Amino acid sequence: MVENQTARPIRVLVAKPGLDGHDRGAKIIARALRDAGMEVIYTGIRQTPEMIVEAAIQEDVDAILMSILSGAHMALFPKIIELLKQNEVDDILIAAGGILPDEDIPAIKQMGIKGCFGPGTSTEEIITFVRNNIQTERLSVEV
Repeated sequence: MVENQTARPIRVLVAKPGLDGHDRGAKIIARALRDAGMEVIYTGIRQTPEMIVEAAIQEDVDAILMSILSGAHMALFPKIIELLKQNEVDDILIAAGGILPDEDIPAIKQMGIKGCFGPGTSTEEIITFVRNNIQTERLSVEV
């Protein structure tokens, strides 16, 4: 970083796309990220792809972490990626967790979703993943 710049906290959007009504895991992740010093925006349950992308843009987040249990990931994730591209957003880290069948992981990663986390993943693993994979130049702020 340049002398006149400092780093701001990582901003993460935690989202529950689709019709999932269970968000305990997402809330645990949101709290862990916050406790690790990140700014967390939690969108709540039953979010549409449009709502998620709009919130990510408005909040100028560095990462979107999606939690899905419904099995609708192969319908919802591509729409979210498409909307980000339409809005020329290409520098946000995207990860997903929840119930993601092993056979879908390669296709999910091919979409541009860099991290896939299943049940039992430690919060520390997710925190480390976010810290190691965001584009650090996004964190520079002029002072």
